[in-house]
Amino acid sequence: MKSQLHRERTPSVHLSLARVHPAPTPCTRQKPQRRKSNQGRGRQSPTERTRGYLGAESPGPHSVRRAPGVSGPSVSPALAVYRADLAEKRRGRKGALAPGFLPRGVSFSRSALLSFSCRASLSFSRRHLASPTPRVSFPRRGRGRGRPPGAPMAFARRFLRGRLSGPRVGRRGVCAGAMASPLRFVLELPDCSLAHFALRADAPGHEDAPDPRLAALLGPPERSYSLCVPVTPGAGCGARVRAARLHHRLLHQLRRGPFQRCQLLRLLCYCPGGQAGGAQHGFLLRDPQDDPDTRRALLELLGACQEAPRPHLGEFEADPPGQLWQRLWEMQDGRRLQVGCARVVPTPEPPLHPVVPDLASSVVFPDREVARAVLEECTSFIPEARAVLDLVDQCPKQVQKGKFQVVAIEGLDATGKTTVTQSVADSLKAVLLKSPPSCIGQWRKIFDDEPAIIRRAFYSLGNYIVASEIAKESAKSPVIVDRYWHSTATYAIATEVSGGLQHLPPAHHPVYQWPEDLLKPDLVLLLTVSPEERLQRLQGRGMEKTREEAELEANSVFRQKVEMSYQRMENPGCHVVDASPSREKVLQMVLSLIQNRCK
Repeated sequence: MKSQLHRERTPSVHLSLARVHPAPTPCTRQKPQRRKSNQGRGRQSPTERTRGYLGAESPGPHSVRRAPGVSGPSVSPALAVYRADLAEKRRGRKGALAPGFLPRGVSFSRSALLSFSCRASLSFSRRHLASPTPRVSFPRRGRGRGRPPGAPMAFARRFLRGRLSGPRVGRRGVCAGAMASPLRFVLELPDCSLAHFALRADAPGHEDAPDPRLAALLGPPERSYSLCVPVTPGAGCGARVRAARLHHRLLHQLRRGPFQRCQLLRLLCYCPGGQAGGAQHGFLLRDPQDDPDTRRALLELLGACQEAPRPHLGEFEADPPGQLWQRLWEMQDGRRLQVGCARVVPTPEPPLHPVVPDLASSVVFPDREVARAVLEECTSFIPEARAVLDLVDQCPKQVQKGKFQVVAIEGLDATGKTTVTQSVADSLKAVLLKSPPSCIGQWRKIFDDEPAIIRRAFYSLGNYIVASEIAKESAKSPVIVDRYWHSTATYAIATEVSGGLQHLPPAHHPVYQWPEDLLKPDLVLLLTVSPEERLQRLQGRGMEKTREEAELEANSVFRQKVEMSYQRMENPGCHVVDASPSREKVLQMVLSLIQNRCK
């Protein structure tokens, strides 16, 4: 009997930190009282050991409730729950507690009992709890050193006494969107490679070895913070616009003040499975000095966001064994509250970049109505959005090309598009159109300063306005278009998909398909030059650079992604033209392609 009880007391137990809610006023553990009959032998019966763990049957405020189905004298709620679950265990019910599995060193608040998990997946049934708000406190020994190394609760107690000490709450649903199990993250590094990791709301497992790469990215001696904007999977257009505006505003705030000394990286949070609408955009802030001012400024930034959606602030820490953890914080009524805690574990890279399923609803719109719905959400804070929508509504939804040919000329900045389009239009006596059209080009700078979803909706609707002009002009003469839908789509794909060329959507993906409700040109030409030649032309232009032009010049990977996206466009695809030779030779090549293609 003794050996059996000993075996029952020693199953390996770990604390589920996602459900840890320390009590504000801890209740100390009652010292076990031994029976006189056992004093001589220095032993305790199983019942006495149980009372010692749970602070049982002592008079006072703990002895006022009785668990359902338990008769007898008034006992503490914790002991009553234990007895009820033990009775169910004896009846063969799954999920009940094994006798003696509770570890020493755990004391309970008067309101309820802590829910543990162990290897056998044993747990308390929630209906047995005397109060809906479980709490737990961890008693200290000596000078607060806790239990000896190796004790089941030692790490949890040390971890919860972290640097960001403050109130902690355990309210269901507060961070459900951010702490779903398991959440996954993809971090874009300065060399354009991607690092993937996941969050697991459990205690350290022996099967998960710490990843040295993650430790170098998120661990000490520097301090790392995550800031993500939550978006509910399947959220409507309005929710996506609000989240994008908050993300855009946070980006500007994280580039000034005390954050200027920090390294800012793109962070994307997503759920496994590749479902659309579940990606959350955010940032990783790496503070090389681990300055308290950075933490204070982040909490102030978090508290300033009063409207939904409110960003989630995470702080990464490492425990003595080297495991990485993320603690999630929220501001309420001017106080910081810890609403989640999870372990950082490495995870394999998914076959498709997590943001690709969201491209059709965020930047590469498949039809006119999706783009229009985005701009409709912006009319309250961008007055020009209503003017753009009025012009779009004046255009017929279904237009057809006339009998004359329509040629769209695409290419990066400084590849000679303006010169070639004008020369071709003069040679063919064609009408030259541009996208975005002049009727909305006056508002281009306003929308360029907005988040990507708004900016791309503006350019997409501009293509539909150009399509109505093409339909009218192609009935009378040939039409040359300086940029069209391909430019809108390629820049959007290259910007939204982080990482290198290998992370772009694969060839023949639907994102590369021409929208069915947009007038299609007869031929699309893509002008290309070498990077060195394009740089020399940019320097000689003396014009103010747009954000995309500056990105193309500074980031060679971004330029390569734009060019690769152009080459993967389908229905219609792009015919590549080398624009490095003289203007006369390029013009001859272009005219020859147009004549051969459009006969």
